[in-house]
Amino acid sequence: MMLGVLALAGMSAWMGLSVYYTNLHGAAPRRWSAVAVVIASILLPVLCRSRRRGVAAFLLLFIGVVLWFFSARPKADLDWARDVAVLPTVDVNGHRIHVRNIRNFDYRSETDFTPSYYDKPFDLRRLRSVDYILSYWAGRAIAHAFVSFGFEGDEYLAISIETRKEKSESYSAVEGFFRQYELIYVVADERDLIRLRTNCRGEDVYVFRLRTPPGKMRAVLMDYVRTINTIARTPRFYNALTENCTTSVLAHFRCAPPYPPLSIDVLLSGYSARYAYATDSLDRTMPFDELEARSRITDVAKAAGNGPDFSRRIREGLPVPTPRVDLPETADWMRNTP
Repeated sequence: MMLGVLALAGMSAWMGLSVYYTNLHGAAPRRWSAVAVVIASILLPVLCRSRRRGVAAFLLLFIGVVLWFFSARPKADLDWARDVAVLPTVDVNGHRIHVRNIRNFDYRSETDFTPSYYDKPFDLRRLRSVDYILSYWAGRAIAHAFVSFGFEGDEYLAISIETRKEKSESYSAVEGFFRQYELIYVVADERDLIRLRTNCRGEDVYVFRLRTPPGKMRAVLMDYVRTINTIARTPRFYNALTENCTTSVLAHFRCAPPYPPLSIDVLLSGYSARYAYATDSLDRTMPFDELEARSRITDVAKAAGNGPDFSRRIREGLPVPTPRVDLPETADWMRNTP
């Protein structure tokens, strides 16, 4: 009985929040619509003559809200904020990819910047590393996670999974659960993504060098590429639980063996590096606390400036893990990948 009441209460709360956070109404109408839905969900089981009819009426209301909620479709033609106005795309030609619209803004502050993009080719055969980057902005439990792929010659391609906000929007963790933001994969120069966080936002940034086998590095990058091109054709919603910066990174790394285990540990993004350490994806020659301390690059990034050697300078002194060898099934998987 108690579990049933709790389930109904949770469903009522979800319905109210879903209606309240929709974009289909103004502030006042959506507030009253949410109140009306919650009141209806409470009264229906009470006013019906039998419990069975009351539950059936409640479930019909819930199904109606669910169908309405999922009828919303992401859009590609909104008035986007300037930092997410341009979508990247990638051309694939055998072992070569040509990345278009790599972001490299000149930031004077978080909101004052000169937009700049460039295109650049990369040879997948020259891919040598992939790094996991955490930028802490709300205590130690919450961080923004993104990856950076390293090629011969100190060339790096950073990819950050973010909300594609409109000019009138600001990020809300709650709204992120209710299909309020479209999704964007920001493909950027490290001088953009990292310096924005260390120099402008005052965040604390760590670069963890992953022990990813060579074949899997390429597989993961190509999985990112497919998603980038898919979003450019068909917009998708961001979801703060199922498709956010951390869970999406894990999904990409599960595209080919060896497969990292699914774990609720990644839901607290600030602790996701500990998860990577526990799954043998980081340097295990030292305790995690020491590895974490040595992987902090905040001060170095602030001092490195905007020069072409930025990526090399922030990696000076970082622990370099022993490489891992591709599993046989990774080689089989890669035969079908450019």
